[in-house]
Amino acid sequence: MSRFAWPRRLWALSTGRFGLVVSLAIGVVALVARFWLPFDPQTVDVDGRWAAPGWPHLLGTDGAGRDILSLLMAGARTTVWVALGAGLVATVIGVTLATLGALTARWVRESVAVLVDILIAFPVLLIAMMISSVWGGSLWVVIVSVGIGFGVNIARVTRPELRRVLHSDFVLAGRAAGLTPLQNLYRHLLPNVAPVFIVQLSWGMAVAVLAEAGLSYLGFGAPLTEPSWGLLLKDLQQYISVHPLSVVWPGLAITITVLGLNLLGDALREATDPTLTRRRTAAQTHTTAVIS
Repeated sequence: MSRFAWPRRLWALSTGRFGLVVSLAIGVVALVARFWLPFDPQTVDVDGRWAAPGWPHLLGTDGAGRDILSLLMAGARTTVWVALGAGLVATVIGVTLATLGALTARWVRESVAVLVDILIAFPVLLIAMMISSVWGGSLWVVIVSVGIGFGVNIARVTRPELRRVLHSDFVLAGRAAGLTPLQNLYRHLLPNVAPVFIVQLSWGMAVAVLAEAGLSYLGFGAPLTEPSWGLLLKDLQQYISVHPLSVVWPGLAITITVLGLNLLGDALREATDPTLTRRRTAAQTHTTAVIS
């Protein structure tokens, strides 16, 4: 089967469709919010406090009269920025550590393994708090801390897979054909560990969304001038007994985004892993033969 057939297999999975729709919807909302918002999310309207959902405030307003829909749309920009930034940092750190831990001399591999074991003992939130205590709370703190934390996780999971693929016949054949280690890495090794890498990366991006919301809630994430779902949740949670519906919207946005990214990662793994595809095809063929 063609290597470019995986988008069709991804769309054929219900989890893939859900993850794609959610991810694209969040991306579109963040892009639209970059140029247009129904209301200014920082404008205070004392007379319009706690307006019920309706026109023109489709999701109502908060205790300062700010439009909740505008706050959610503006917060989507922060969410996308953190998820993509943390994913990029985690990719660079994870691929670098995994490559050093799989393709270098023995003493380098063992040193990298010890370093990974040390770093993985530190939770992501603890790393973020340590960094923010020195440089202050900001989105960059969230991106770097989550990127480091899940880059180490990616390296820990990907390194054994690289070692396994390294001893495969097609890698040995490429080496015999004159491919350099770097060419073998990009042509044979990384494509064969991509399914495992994609799952870890999507999970890291999903947890980056949770980490940003949690750190902003604790005061270590986005500054007060930056719209964030975590900050909105923090502001509204004290009124949950009086205006419970207002708290639902940011919590629902975080939940759906994290769920969509996790399901998209699982579906990508199933769609891109050739072993799973062959097993599913063989099972379908066997079932058809038995029925016949």
